Amino acid sequence: MWDKLMQDLDGLYEEMVHIRRYLHQYPELSFHETETAKYIASFYEELGIPYQSNVGGNGVVAKLEGGKPGKTVALRADFDALPIQDAKDAPYKSTVPGVMHACGHDGHTAALLCLAKALIPYKEEIPGTVVFLHQHAEEITPGGAKPMIEAGALDGVDAVFGTHLWINTPVGAVETAPESFFAGADAFEITIQGKGGHGAQPHQTKDAILIGSQLVTSLQQIVSRKIDPLNSAVVTVGTFEAGKAFNVIADTATLKGTVRTFNQEIQETVIQEMEKHIKGACVSHDASYEFYYTRGYPPLVNHPREADLVLNAAANTPGIERAEYVSPVMTGEDFSYYMLERPGAFYFTGAQKEGHVYPHHHPKFDFDERALPLSAKTLFQSYIAYQNQH
Repeated sequence: MWDKLMQDLDGLYEEMVHIRRYLHQYPELSFHETETAKYIASFYEELGIPYQSNVGGNGVVAKLEGGKPGKTVALRADFDALPIQDAKDAPYKSTVPGVMHACGHDGHTAALLCLAKALIPYKEEIPGTVVFLHQHAEEITPGGAKPMIEAGALDGVDAVFGTHLWINTPVGAVETAPESFFAGADAFEITIQGKGGHGAQPHQTKDAILIGSQLVTSLQQIVSRKIDPLNSAVVTVGTFEAGKAFNVIADTATLKGTVRTFNQEIQETVIQEMEKHIKGACVSHDASYEFYYTRGYPPLVNHPREADLVLNAAANTPGIERAEYVSPVMTGEDFSYYMLERPGAFYFTGAQKEGHVYPHHHPKFDFDERALPLSAKTLFQSYIAYQNQH
């Protein structure tokens, strides 16, 4: 029944590319996406689809009521960029210094907008209501999903589906997981207060760099010696700042990093063990410390039935050659908040660009734009699959 719609989405490929490249040239950071939100809102204004702006911040929610009875299902796309200088050689590279779309959110937005446009001629044939959920601020905790939910973005919604253009996966492939898919993403900051002094007189100091160095090593023992090898966790120290001169022993050192886990019990174990390691290192050197731990996005856990629907829907989508379950990833995603509120699933749409080896969040990040109509198709196919199950 929806074969013609699939063809129509292929026909909107050039418009998807145009929108994606426009947004790519004018990126905006998380919680500052005012012009992007206006662009999205104006698109729905021209389509004549009712929408609401400023939902939980810069979020935009549009609704297309079908002509047949059915459930209300939300399809989500995020639209914030990252604080990265665009270093690729492309005519659509970012025009904003130090800001770029380095994760594919511009593509998510372009695909969802064009899906909305493609559905208008089929309005009377659509069962239920399609909710187009355009979310701001996915990249920075506390994220945009939670405030949008608190503002009522899911009111009346029965299920939620979302996809991420994924450059580790070939174009034509769809991947997801039946339950745990993305890890919880936390952050920490450790400040060590020692006693500085002359580089030639270490015995008169409390060397913050030495203590911090010991911590960088010992924190890795939490995962290797305190977590069941059959479970997963990551403790990463991302920055280490200390000292200002080559011949001065630093009195303070600051370590910042992230913790990734898939369940609360392991998360609590990591936090407790970190406190022990930090306290032990500082006490042994007669130093003091401050330890700040920020619980970020919870783990993204798909609902098994909806994950099955995604794979079955993808397998019946023109252009999709492979649809399968894969192992979870340790990255974080605030789509997890939607999964705590409603049934649904999140999945990868393959967007690997041949010969382009730069990963997500890299200054030269880019993706194969042929994935754009595929992501739009699979989102709608998931929508229909859910309707058919109810």
